[in-house]
Amino acid sequence: MTSTPAPRALGRGVAQLIPQSGDASSVGRAAASLTALRNVTVHAGVLKAAVTLLEELQDPARGADDVTVATAAATVSLLRQALHPDS
Repeated sequence: MTSTPAPRALGRGVAQLIPQSGDASSVGRAAASLTALRNVTVHAGVLKAAVTLLEELQDPARGADDVTVATAAATVSLLRQALHPDS
């Protein structure tokens, strides 16, 4: 008798490292994503766009809390390092 293999559990690998929407704030998910995806190849244009958006988010006039501003600043720093690794 041949049995059908059991379906693999979802949530393995990178997806398991990133909190799902009900588990953490968007800032928490972004921070976890950065940690999990630190060595993934990404087009430079995407990084530049992300830097621009995150710099805008850091503007105090936008009303972001301190954790969001700090996470955005850390993310911008990591993105700049990725864009200019020799700097």
